[in-house]
Amino acid sequence: MADSIEARGGRIAGRKPVAVVDIGSNSVRLVIYEGNARAPSILFNEKVLSGLGKGLAQTGRLNDKAVASAVEALTRFAALARHSGVEELYPIATAAAREAQNGPDFIEAAQAAIGRPIVILSGPDEARFAAEGVVAGFHAPDGIAGDLGGGSLELVSIDRGEIGQGITMPLGGLRLQDLSGSDTTRARTIADRHMAAVSFAASGKGRPFFAVGGTWRNLAKLHIEQSGYPLHVMHGYRLKPDDIADFLDRVAREDADKLPGIRAVSRSRRPLLAYGAVALQSVIAHLAPSEVLMSAYGVREGYLHARLPEAEKARDPLIESARELCVLRSRAPAHEEELIAFSAQTFVAFGIDETPEEERLRAAACLLADVSWRAHPDYRGRQSLQLVVHSNFPAVDHAGRTYLGLANYFRYEGNFDQDSMPQIERLIEPRLLQRARILASLFRVAYLLTAATPGILPHLSWIQDPRGGFTLAVPPRFAGLIGERPQARLQHFAKVVERTLRMEVR
Repeated sequence: MADSIEARGGRIAGRKPVAVVDIGSNSVRLVIYEGNARAPSILFNEKVLSGLGKGLAQTGRLNDKAVASAVEALTRFAALARHSGVEELYPIATAAAREAQNGPDFIEAAQAAIGRPIVILSGPDEARFAAEGVVAGFHAPDGIAGDLGGGSLELVSIDRGEIGQGITMPLGGLRLQDLSGSDTTRARTIADRHMAAVSFAASGKGRPFFAVGGTWRNLAKLHIEQSGYPLHVMHGYRLKPDDIADFLDRVAREDADKLPGIRAVSRSRRPLLAYGAVALQSVIAHLAPSEVLMSAYGVREGYLHARLPEAEKARDPLIESARELCVLRSRAPAHEEELIAFSAQTFVAFGIDETPEEERLRAAACLLADVSWRAHPDYRGRQSLQLVVHSNFPAVDHAGRTYLGLANYFRYEGNFDQDSMPQIERLIEPRLLQRARILASLFRVAYLLTAATPGILPHLSWIQDPRGGFTLAVPPRFAGLIGERPQARLQHFAKVVERTLRMEVR
């Protein structure tokens, strides 16, 4: 069993809040996390669009209004962090603060406001921490990560979770707007000139591109709205380059306020959408990625991830976040841990093969199988589907989210009709959908036998029966658990796995 995790007051016991204050070229943001863990949960998140980098390309200075806005925000952030019990507060500053002529004066005022020394990240630092964020948010990522801020664009290569070569370029949204004189055609020329000089660009061909940054996330939000995509979750959202070519072209050329679905994007974010589209067009043209994957994890999460012990980094963030939700919401978390082993035993006995990805998804589904037990019985299926699919899980794609949600949904509904979110099944392949059905049917047998009580499942075993099929062997001391309803559930499971199954005392 994994290391013990305890809950207290709706939060994980023993964790001390940590915070990152990110002083960027466009926004100043405070994020308070429950603790620095492999899958950090956000307690509080606030940003102020101060626009420190606006006009920097022309004047070389941070304008007074932006500085005043940022310092006011930092004063408030210091108070919020203090009252939230934050002991570890990490203020970091990026392109605008390090490049402006009056940057040192601003940093001095900012440090007085936040009450801590501010770490000014270099371009290579930004690239490394952005890559750390992608490593924190995806399972063994392999491709090129790109972090688009207000002042700069960082690119860095990642090889199966190992961070490689990186570069920073002056292609942030505000910087492109200033350098181009608000001309997106000229902005594309500027972006192409810089992208053509990226020495490792050829290594991006045919590999995923991990897109980090608020402007790109808002582009994805707009695309989701326009396409009618059924899952409004940014992290892990996939965009195929050929499929978004026309979309990016329209965003780069047209008035943002007149774009279909633009209400999904806040007014404060709309002015830079066109420059985010231009930057992404240039990235696609020069890197030729297989797909664009949106990342909700970036420099802030990467900065914290870099401070974790190596043993903590080695853990699977999906499993860790599922385990935490299990501890916070399940009747008996130890039972769900036992369910992982019992389901694995079942799949092996029946010869149901799994890829490594399917195996980790099954483990996560077991941990999440009881998180909606407090809901009204008539709505447990729908509530669990909504809760699981929309939870803030890292290291899982949208097909995986769908699998996790449907395994829970089918477990409660008792059938495979999926009418709560009719379009969601289009996100999952038939093979994975069938495995969700198999696992859900097994859950229905297990929970009826155990009443979610730990200490029973480890004593059950599947035995190949000379009469044909398999027998679920129940030790004599648990003989009283066998009854009409568990037997009926077992026969439903038998139909799903297409095997002859029995349940007997052995």
